[in-house]
Amino acid sequence: MSSHEFAGPETAFKINISDDRISLLRRKLKLATFPDEIENAGRDYGPTLADIKRLADRWQNGYDWKKYEAELNDKLPQFKRTISVDGHGELDIHYVHQKSTSGAIPLLFVHGWPGSFFEVAKILPFLTRPEDPTTQQAFHLVALSLPGFGFSSAPKKKGFGLNQFAEVGHKLMLSLGYEQYGEGVIFCKLHYSYLPFLVTQGGDWGAYITKRIAILYGHKHSKAWHINYVRAAEIHNIPTGSYNTFNSANEQENAFKSRTLWFEIEGRGYNLLQSTQPQTPGYALADSPVGLLAWIYEKLVNWSDRYLWEDDEVLNWISIYWFSAAGPAASLRIYYERTHEVPEFTSPNPTIPLGVSLFPQELSIYPKAWLQDPNLVFTSEHKNGGHFAAHENPIGLITDLRAMFGRDGPAFGVLSGFAK
Repeated sequence: MSSHEFAGPETAFKINISDDRISLLRRKLKLATFPDEIENAGRDYGPTLADIKRLADRWQNGYDWKKYEAELNDKLPQFKRTISVDGHGELDIHYVHQKSTSGAIPLLFVHGWPGSFFEVAKILPFLTRPEDPTTQQAFHLVALSLPGFGFSSAPKKKGFGLNQFAEVGHKLMLSLGYEQYGEGVIFCKLHYSYLPFLVTQGGDWGAYITKRIAILYGHKHSKAWHINYVRAAEIHNIPTGSYNTFNSANEQENAFKSRTLWFEIEGRGYNLLQSTQPQTPGYALADSPVGLLAWIYEKLVNWSDRYLWEDDEVLNWISIYWFSAAGPAASLRIYYERTHEVPEFTSPNPTIPLGVSLFPQELSIYPKAWLQDPNLVFTSEHKNGGHFAAHENPIGLITDLRAMFGRDGPAFGVLSGFAK
């Protein structure tokens, strides 16, 4: 299949938010009305009033988006191209693409919500330019803005579910033209002959999307997948009873249980709302920067592992949503589409090699011993890190990817078609 059938030409891209949009943001922040707060509530009811007021004031009066915009443009080589999606027309897809040396492995990095392509920033230089290429596996790294996120356009029709997100990622990799040939693992870009393949890495929605890539395009194109959100793999095998009733003498297992049950009971309200009526909160998030700030900041803090978020770091994360091509409401709709997939998607689990990294403050976390799947070739447990692994514990994730795909790793050689 030629990429000319479904993808337009690649164009270089630089983020360039207009002064008018920045001024409008500051005017909205100046006019914000804040709610009152229960005494001594802490974070039980949501982000504290003091935190949100401080961040909003910084966003209005001290934060320099143009400075960070320039840093993103300098650090991340960005591009756009149109991708034609079956039944949904053409979408303008934004992505980061950093090539490495010959022998590197093409890796598609897929973010989730409330993340973005920004999550790849810390791991990109290490994966594409290893300090010791003789012992550390290198990767050609591609990180897209999912449709409706960041600087990609959003779908306009109902029914843009995980199959379609997977199709975009798959076709993007085909359009980049990676090919394997020769007695080893050598990759080049051809213009008329495409025999593409890839390995994938995903957390949050990225884990579900890369799973769908593995199901739909496994073996022929997608050769292996790695995730840091084990819930997407559906491979846990609880020894006795349900997770609600399971009791263990193992301190770590009980900590995992406590974290998972906290999320199920106290942390999933956003999911129910975005899965059923995403347009309703969309009005608030599109109009109120303070509303968007509180909605996402809550997750950044609650879902991470005691990570010390700097104020400008938070504002970088949230500004990408505020200045996104489609607006922040578009990013919510993936929840609705996944919940209402028609026809309901049913398929066996992927049969290509799978790797799982376990970070202790992930939202749904299970002990390593509970993971059972015939295609599970790599597991790793970390002492710190949460839902945003690439940002919170980048070295841990980098180490795992190198270990899984490196010369001594269990997935070494999957791209060449030769046994280890």
